[in-house]
Amino acid sequence: MAKINIKRIYEPAGEKDSFRILIDRYWPRGLKKDPLPYDEWITAIAPSNKLRKWFDHDPEKWNQFQLKYTLELAKNDAVDILLTLIKKHKVITLVYAAHDEEHNHALVLQQFLNLLLK
Repeated sequence: MAKINIKRIYEPAGEKDSFRILIDRYWPRGLKKDPLPYDEWITAIAPSNKLRKWFDHDPEKWNQFQLKYTLELAKNDAVDILLTLIKKHKVITLVYAAHDEEHNHALVLQQFLNLLLK
């Protein structure tokens, strides 16, 4: 069975990370692009700009954000790319830059992918 981890990109890569996929639309602030802290960067899997700006990392909007982002993912062709990578590598780590570890799109994406893989 596949395993999907999540981790902030500012944390160093570990052995358990396996194949690291950056899932943000924009390059994380304060990081140089070399050496590369990821194996693949899939910008299209990130929330739309409209949704990202609306959410603005506001925990009070978290429940609505989860629903809206899940609806976006259901129509997103990049999900197929991720599923292919998961099947190939068996263990992946979704890396993201958000500071809030309890309210971010990586959590929603992880849950969405886990449901698809069942």
